[in-house]
Amino acid sequence: MHKGSANTEHVMKFHLQPPATNVIAAVGEDWIRIGEAEYRQNLIVTPDAVVPGWAPSGFAALTEDDFTVLLTHRPELVLLGTGAKQRFPHPQLLRALSGARVGVEAMDTRAACRTFNILVAEDRRVIAAIVLQ
Repeated sequence: MHKGSANTEHVMKFHLQPPATNVIAAVGEDWIRIGEAEYRQNLIVTPDAVVPGWAPSGFAALTEDDFTVLLTHRPELVLLGTGAKQRFPHPQLLRALSGARVGVEAMDTRAACRTFNILVAEDRRVIAAIVLQ
């Protein structure tokens, strides 16, 4: 303490703020929670948007258009959550993404959600395309 200075205490206050990006909080067999909202349908999750209703007929009925629509979000990487187990879409379905030089990783939905949260925290432009049904 300096001579003649008042005895003052310096206090730093912390305030909990909600994340500025989407964070997948929990995943169940047929549901996903993003923040406080719960979804029970296939969806697209980006760092700043949630788009329910993606690929409404499920994994077996995926089309090229289901993947082409992902380009509107300008991803550098797409994480395809394929349900309870890892499955791979036919390479032709991914033609639009590979043509735009967008990477695609297929993994079970739980792994896709964990990976999404990690990459979003690193400020990556990632999309999770999640198949729940």
